[in-house]
Amino acid sequence: MSSYPTPTLATPRLVLRPLVATDAEALFAVFSDPAVVRYWSAEPWTSVAFAEQAIARALDSYRAQSEVRFGIVLADTGALVGTVNLHHFFAQNRRCEIGYALASGHWGQGYASEALAAAIGYAFQGLDLNRIEADIDPRNGASAAVLERLGFRKEGYMPERWFVHGEMADTVNYGLLRRYWDERP
Repeated sequence: MSSYPTPTLATPRLVLRPLVATDAEALFAVFSDPAVVRYWSAEPWTSVAFAEQAIARALDSYRAQSEVRFGIVLADTGALVGTVNLHHFFAQNRRCEIGYALASGHWGQGYASEALAAAIGYAFQGLDLNRIEADIDPRNGASAAVLERLGFRKEGYMPERWFVHGEMADTVNYGLLRRYWDERP
């Protein structure tokens, strides 16, 4: 069985690190914001207990080395402002899925691209993966732009895949091959 440890990664403005119990309030602030979860397949969190449960799952995944779950922390303040997760690993095929969220107060500053680039670099170099997949709501243009800037390519469209926030929602599937990543300028 393959193992997927979660290291600490540093970028010019961010630290990506494993979540810890004291992150609960900050994590709750991210995922209780309706703007952040607008295109997620879940409702906004309504209590800090949701964050505590998410952190407990992350701690389990760290022990089992079954998923890579990063908290996105601002290097200059130490504030947790989001998450990046590598999950649904298929070891035989050297692929996984990626998910991410960033506090709405930090949108538009390049943090998502910076954090994803670090996580993707780790996936390809540190974990020797060949493919990373993402699925997003096609109405989420900001997320699509981030993925496409990082070299992801649109690979499919699935109408009415999710029922979320009282409506059916479509999905656009994206894929990033290691060779696409390595061919970037």
